[in-house]
Amino acid sequence: MIRRLDKGWFLGLMSFDWDGLLAKGAILCLVAMAGLAIAFLPLTIASALVLGSAVLLATVIRPQYGLYLLIFSIPFASIRELQIGPVTVGATEALVVLVLCAWLAKMIAARKIKVAQPPLSPPLLLFLGTALLSLTVTLSLAMSLKEILKWLSLLGIYLFVANTVDERQAKLIVVLILMAGISQALLGFYQFFGRVGPEGFILFGRFIRAYGTFAQPNPYGGYLGLILPLAYSLFVQGARGKGQGNLQPCTLHLWLLSGFGLLLMGAAMLMSWSRGAWLGFAAAFVAMNVVRSRRAVTFFAIAVLLGVLFLLLGGFQLIPAVLVKRFTDFLPYLGIFDVRRIEVTPENWAVVERMAHWQAGWYMFSDHPWLGVGIGNYAPVYPAYALPGWDDPLGHAHNYYLNIAAEVGLVGLCAYLLFVGACFWQAWHAVRSTKGWWQGATLGILGVLTHLSIHNFFDNLYVHGMNVHVGILLGLLSIIRADNTDRRDKPCSTIL
Repeated sequence: MIRRLDKGWFLGLMSFDWDGLLAKGAILCLVAMAGLAIAFLPLTIASALVLGSAVLLATVIRPQYGLYLLIFSIPFASIRELQIGPVTVGATEALVVLVLCAWLAKMIAARKIKVAQPPLSPPLLLFLGTALLSLTVTLSLAMSLKEILKWLSLLGIYLFVANTVDERQAKLIVVLILMAGISQALLGFYQFFGRVGPEGFILFGRFIRAYGTFAQPNPYGGYLGLILPLAYSLFVQGARGKGQGNLQPCTLHLWLLSGFGLLLMGAAMLMSWSRGAWLGFAAAFVAMNVVRSRRAVTFFAIAVLLGVLFLLLGGFQLIPAVLVKRFTDFLPYLGIFDVRRIEVTPENWAVVERMAHWQAGWYMFSDHPWLGVGIGNYAPVYPAYALPGWDDPLGHAHNYYLNIAAEVGLVGLCAYLLFVGACFWQAWHAVRSTKGWWQGATLGILGVLTHLSIHNFFDNLYVHGMNVHVGILLGLLSIIRADNTDRRDKPCSTIL
């Protein structure tokens, strides 16, 4: 009798809903902590603790909620950050860790840890492998680990999106990305017309170059360039659907939002006065239109010929002088690589500064052609290669390809180019296998990749959390690309 009771008690204990009890206990603990915070802590700290507890709870319940917040933390996280050694920790880094830990916890709770490997995983892992290989020659291990963490964040978010996000959530993610870009564009308007910013950003004596929350106009323009092609492609796709009379009501709001974002972000990019951003978007614009239509190839060929003829016949006189100067003031230095032979003036200072960092990066690569100086070690090694008068390393070589060659050598550069090529290959096939809204999204991501590749010739866009932004878009590309059959817009009830 006693044995039967013991056995029944044991079986009942094992069948008890311990997961539910733990979840309820965690909620009660968070509520108690929030109550104590409100009662005893200063208002600012208490508000942050309550908000953080809410974010933690929502992300634990559904990790996708953390991903939605992550989209907005990328542009705004720099407002409040914490420096831990060489690593800067902000809301973006915290949310990446929280989302990935919540995802892992849910798989453990379900007793099923299974992570599908999307198509871009092998080339991305190969590049990470070359980065790890460069640790054998690194000068600063801390700086190397900081850079590796950036790429691990990109990989983690890419795998998370590709494994957990469905088509409905993918559309919501695109909407949130557009809204984040619009918010930064509005902030740029305020800075430009309100003259809010440092004196070094004064433009024409009347305005301030827009820089958003990125501290500098170039990464700000780069961030907008990682969203603007998406807005353009979705707007054009929606306009085509509306013209053909098959634009679904549930997609109308996205079409209007993309058009609104296209105007605002395009104007804000101009206000950034960033040549790299302008060139990147121009390349993305051409690439998207050429891929969208075969007739566009002929159109752009004719347009280029007419543009050249226009300039040869004196068209420069009809273009505002400030724009002509902005695009031509670096031309005299294209054939000169040794910065030490250039006389520095206030007019050419910015161009020569960038060339000085290019030259230092080239010398690093020349001395360490195979494994480089170590991933993330451009700045620590820079003093040994700095040219006279250019002592500030500025964090990177202002050319990501040179930066990668300097830090991880020819092996790493080839691995990175293989990864970029794989991204374009996936985007190309996704565009060819989709229709309707989905084709607009994939074409926009192709444009984003084009902008990233071109702008990185003049800067490094894997900063300020933009590496995570790229990971999210690549994850969306994998979701759309997962089905090789033609994907068309589904009925509204199955999307929203």
